[in-house]
Amino acid sequence: MSVDRITMGMDPELGAAVRDAAKQAGMSLSAWLSEAAADKLRNQLLGAALDAWQEEDGPFTPEELAEAAATLGLEAPPSGHRPSRRRSEGRRSQGSAA
Repeated sequence: MSVDRITMGMDPELGAAVRDAAKQAGMSLSAWLSEAAADKLRNQLLGAALDAWQEEDGPFTPEELAEAAATLGLEAPPSGHRPSRRRSEGRRSQGSAA
């Protein structure tokens, strides 16, 4: 298998926490970081898909959010709560100038 070698730095406290997490997971540091990066990319793609869905069909209703939370085994958001959306870098919020 081919690999892309990357040299990086991070805050020492974060580095220690990441090493501990990899050790607890029984993974190499490289494998743990690769999995974390893949998770981050999937989350960004999911966020973009959900944004596109809501732009086309309007915001999710409280009922839809409660059903999704139940399906995922999560606690439903409080009634009337709208989750905040963090836009990925390079994307514009509605109404902002280019």
